[in-house]
Amino acid sequence: MTDTQSLAPSKPTMTEDSAWFESFEVGQRWRHFRGATIDEVENQLITKLVMNTAQEHWNEASMADSPWGKSRLVFGLITGSLTLGLASQDTAENALAELSLDEIRFKSGVFHGDSIYAYTEVLGIEPSDRPDAGIVEFQHWGAAADMRIVFECRRKVLIKRRSHWRA
Repeated sequence: MTDTQSLAPSKPTMTEDSAWFESFEVGQRWRHFRGATIDEVENQLITKLVMNTAQEHWNEASMADSPWGKSRLVFGLITGSLTLGLASQDTAENALAELSLDEIRFKSGVFHGDSIYAYTEVLGIEPSDRPDAGIVEFQHWGAAADMRIVFECRRKVLIKRRSHWRA
């Protein structure tokens, strides 16, 4: 999937009490309710904390002759983390464990001031070895406000069954 038009929701935005294993259906898609703007503070703090020394993240002057020709490029793991965070209220509120994160792709540059929105599709549902939980596989996308896909990944999560955890 390369554009957000392909991400048209099959259900409305969630952010309600519906993130139980039984709530998910294969093919279900949605845009998550919240978006977030990435400011310089996130990029500088996280990039330096993890010692990512790529000049595109740290040095404004070095960007003048870059292919981007803009301000500093946001560290991709910030974009990925933000996308997953925006999706988590709807997909992992009742998670017991994150099982995998695969096929991670950074599709387009993100810069200070870009706002990111998260989209999700349910790819698979399977039982687990626990009677109180099941496994849900998601495809997540992060998109900028101009509808560019900037991040994508597949994620498997062990999620509580409402039938065992809800009183």
